[in-house]
Amino acid sequence: MSHVEDALACFAGGSNCAQAVFSTYGPLQGLDRELCLRLASGFGGGMGRSGQTCGAVTGAIMALGGRSGYTEAADADGKTRCYGLVREFIARFTARHGSINCSELLGLDLGAPEGFQQAMARSIHTDVCPAFVRSAAEILEELASG
Repeated sequence: MSHVEDALACFAGGSNCAQAVFSTYGPLQGLDRELCLRLASGFGGGMGRSGQTCGAVTGAIMALGGRSGYTEAADADGKTRCYGLVREFIARFTARHGSINCSELLGLDLGAPEGFQQAMARSIHTDVCPAFVRSAAEILEELASG
């Protein structure tokens, strides 16, 4: 099974979008999968179901940090490298979907109770969100090979 399929299977199994992406790619950097699941648990639904930045995006950004992040505050080259990868990821995701904002991607205000209810009624989680998880994983794969 590919990493993209792993992320989709994790999402289909009930993990949120951030967990699905980060728990697939974090362990490739030596991180414990359960720790990745815990760390990403608050980022689903656009960060705590607030409809802000898509969890698949935040999960991917955490994975990019695991792979290309820096540890020294004075590491200007490390910051430039990491931030460049994050910007490239965001540009590619936005090119595919028009936004990285959960509410814009879904076309409803997930942060409002009625928006969340609409999302549930329209099966957004199963019918729409997997495309964002797939894209995030595919873009991570592209960035890793490029």
